Amino acid sequence: MVVLCLGQFVFSISTALFHELQRKRNWKHAKNSRVGARDANQYNGPGDDSITIAGVIAPGQLGTAASLDMLTDMADTGAGYVLVDMLGNVHGVFTIGSLDETQTYHDVIGIAQKIDFTLTLDRVDDLALTGATAASGVAATGARPAGSLDAAPVPDAPAYVKPKKKG
Repeated sequence: MVVLCLGQFVFSISTALFHELQRKRNWKHAKNSRVGARDANQYNGPGDDSITIAGVIAPGQLGTAASLDMLTDMADTGAGYVLVDMLGNVHGVFTIGSLDETQTYHDVIGIAQKIDFTLTLDRVDDLALTGATAASGVAATGARPAGSLDAAPVPDAPAYVKPKKKG
C-alpha cells in the first residue's frame, strides 16, 4: 500500500514506512513601530514550510536499508521533488534538508535489525509544478526555469491578448 510519494520514491511497507508526519508552516508579517499605538502589521506572503517524517525500517520484515540510500541519492542532487499523499493530494515541491538514522539491535555480523529514521523536507517554489514563473524568469529571458514540467515554448503574448491592428 502506497502511503506517500516524494518524486519517484514511494513510502510503503516494502520501502520505508513512517509512523509520524509533522508539518510546520510559517507566514511572513512585517511590523512597524508606531507611537501611542500597537505596531502596524502587514502580511507579506507565505514563509517557510517544512515536513518532518519519522519512521522505522526492520530489514527483512519492514522496508529495506537500501531505501535510505535512495533518499540520500535524491538529497545529493539538490533537486526539488513533488510530494503526493495516498489520496492524490499534491502538497508542493520539497527538497530533502536532512536525513537522520539510528541503527540498533545489530546481529553477530554487525547488521542493524532496526533502523529509525527522520527525514526533513523543505518546501521550495512550485515553479516546476505549476508551470508559473517568477517575474524575472520567462518575461526577461523567454526561457523556462530548469526542471520545469512544462517544456512548451513561451509565446510573446498570452492567447487572449489580441494584437493591435496597424494602420
